[in-house]
Amino acid sequence: MAAASVRSQPADRPEFVREIGDIPAGLRIDAPLTLWERVYRIDAVRQATLLVLLAALWQVYATSLNNNLVLPSFSETLDAVWNGLVTGPLLSRAWTSVRVLVLGYAAGIVVAGILTLLAISTRLGSDLLNLLTAMFNPLPAIALLPLALLWFGLGQGSILFVLIHAVLWPLALNTHAGFRGVGETLRLTGQSFGLRGARFAVKILFPAAFPAILSGLKISWAFAWRTLIAAELVFGVSSGGGGLGWYIFENRNQLEIPNVFAGLLTVIALGLLVEGVIFRAIERVTVRRWGMQR
Repeated sequence: MAAASVRSQPADRPEFVREIGDIPAGLRIDAPLTLWERVYRIDAVRQATLLVLLAALWQVYATSLNNNLVLPSFSETLDAVWNGLVTGPLLSRAWTSVRVLVLGYAAGIVVAGILTLLAISTRLGSDLLNLLTAMFNPLPAIALLPLALLWFGLGQGSILFVLIHAVLWPLALNTHAGFRGVGETLRLTGQSFGLRGARFAVKILFPAAFPAILSGLKISWAFAWRTLIAAELVFGVSSGGGGLGWYIFENRNQLEIPNVFAGLLTVIALGLLVEGVIFRAIERVTVRRWGMQR
């Protein structure tokens, strides 16, 4: 048995040290990056390149189709955007949509924060949030539009109601999951440093849960944006002259298809602006600086 146990032990491996001179002559570990490698590392350049390729495909296909009522070309859409911004109502319609969206988004964040605070404070609050989320999160916000019209009338109040519904549930769900996902080791570490109450929440819980909170903010932003456009397609003209959704609807009725695509392109551009500038800046100064995201 002793001999068998000796044979089962792994053999000792000799130690060795590889000197710098052992690296092949053609391989330089300190070689500077080429211009292409430096440019390729920039996220904005890669994304801009993809956008240019998509625009080129759009232009080629629309030119070959040659039917403006089905698909105007990218150049015609850009002309419609320019005319709508300079001489048309596109800029004012976009501002109307953004203003209503910011109000509804902020109100949804406040309500989601209150529900999440109750959920992480008491077990009854957690059960309430889970129940409400399971009930209302699968319900499309636009499906509540007829009820909103009855309750709040034809105006901004109805749009704000459906926007709050679109923002509230995904944000509350992600925020609650983020706080629940904070590890016990991290909690005990904060308590060992004497952190209690608000200081414990600000210095430990909130930074650890912020990646999930930021994901919820992004998801709820997308839900709110598309819900707003859908709501404006129905009755946006009653709220201060209408927004981008009503602009798209009006031009569709008049068969001004380039203007329809100009409105859609404006919606996409605003979404890319918020995602690529605002949320990217928040990521850079928070989760990336904290080492929680690459």
